[in-house]
Amino acid sequence: RRKLRADVAAAFPSLSADQLTELIPNKEELNVIKIYSHKGEAVTVYTNNKNPILFEIEKVLYPTVYTLWVYPDLLPSFSTWPPVLQKLAGGADLMLPGVVVPSSGFPQVEQGTLCAVTLLGNRSPVAVGVATMSTAEMLAAGMKGKGFAVLHTYMDHLWEYGDKSYPPTLAPLVTDTTEKESTEDEEETEGREPGSSSSPDPPQHMDIGDLSLKETPMGKEELSENRAAETAQDGSTEVQQEAEDSRTPQEQMDALFHQCFFHALKCKVKKSELPLLTSTFLRSHMFSCCPAGQQLDIKKSSYKKFSKFLQCMQQQKILQVKELNKGVESIVEVDWKHPDVRAFAVPEGFASASAAQDSKSEDREQGYHAPEIIPLYGVSTKLMPLFQESGHKKGSILSSSEVRNIIINYVKTNELVDETNKNFVKVNAILCDCLLDKSEQDEISNLKWDDLLSR
Repeated sequence: RRKLRADVAAAFPSLSADQLTELIPNKEELNVIKIYSHKGEAVTVYTNNKNPILFEIEKVLYPTVYTLWVYPDLLPSFSTWPPVLQKLAGGADLMLPGVVVPSSGFPQVEQGTLCAVTLLGNRSPVAVGVATMSTAEMLAAGMKGKGFAVLHTYMDHLWEYGDKSYPPTLAPLVTDTTEKESTEDEEETEGREPGSSSSPDPPQHMDIGDLSLKETPMGKEELSENRAAETAQDGSTEVQQEAEDSRTPQEQMDALFHQCFFHALKCKVKKSELPLLTSTFLRSHMFSCCPAGQQLDIKKSSYKKFSKFLQCMQQQKILQVKELNKGVESIVEVDWKHPDVRAFAVPEGFASASAAQDSKSEDREQGYHAPEIIPLYGVSTKLMPLFQESGHKKGSILSSSEVRNIIINYVKTNELVDETNKNFVKVNAILCDCLLDKSEQDEISNLKWDDLLSR
């Protein structure tokens, strides 16, 4: 863990010491998995609480989208249109005509810089890639050609290995309405220019061109409709703000925590995930339920600590929290029939997004069937005496059920079941040599069935 933490600190120097400890904790479970990409590249994946947090290719560390949702500003980011995400998740690289040019300009990057890709209107990264040219070269090329070699995306197989949570809604750093409108005008202009010129990458270029051209005839009508809608929305927002202004900021933060808490329990957490670390519940579930433009901050609430908030929920008998490991609390039980949980209504925007995501996940599951993996076992020299009675030799390959049946038959054939307690098996000379360590051979004369079969 120390070496990994040092490697992460070197790769991402913007992370503070506390953030490094949070990303690679001392006590929580951390696993290392070896996988292979479709191109045959060896990939090392680091998982924390079943979620992949980092992956390594040729000794270079990359963050996953799960990590970037917690630290969205870890990498320089470039924005694209929401329809482009499907192409990226399907294995395509990000072409420059699909990159949205902000009014404030691009972040300055060099060729080979690791970057994040976001969708227009949301700062949560949905892809990780490497810049194929510098910022200056992108602009000099007229925003044509390949911009980023994409390595990992939201909704790809690496994401599916985790808890399959959705990207949280994070407001853009620039929220000025006038600046957004001018940005949209620039994007539409840039979308039309490539459509009238020859493109070195026809498939990707035409997709973005079609998108811009189809929207152009309705631009004026949509602009007037949008302004009218914004005016109406501003009116309703003012009324809502007046009601909220009567509450203190602390009361508003308490209400936001309650909303995200019940939303996460009702829509995100599954019974099969329990026990669930409280830190994972907060980062992976509650954060993703936070409305756009708002941010959960427990220190600004009346609870001050997330553990106290959960204690309050436990006193209301909504859930049960236990310290399964020293210093690490987990949610072990949830009462989904609790009146407060059942009465909670999911915000309309979140409900439609969840339904759309569920349909996409179903389509992906129907299109891809994971291979069935069956563990097999080979007979070693040490175990030959135990298996040779059933006709197997050294190197014979057996499934787990075959191994189990052979051992059971051996015990019954040699009448090794303990007559006084049939839960135990007497250890004869062959079982002693095959299954026991040297330190155990003088001490153990019988074994439980479970212990025998697990060895």
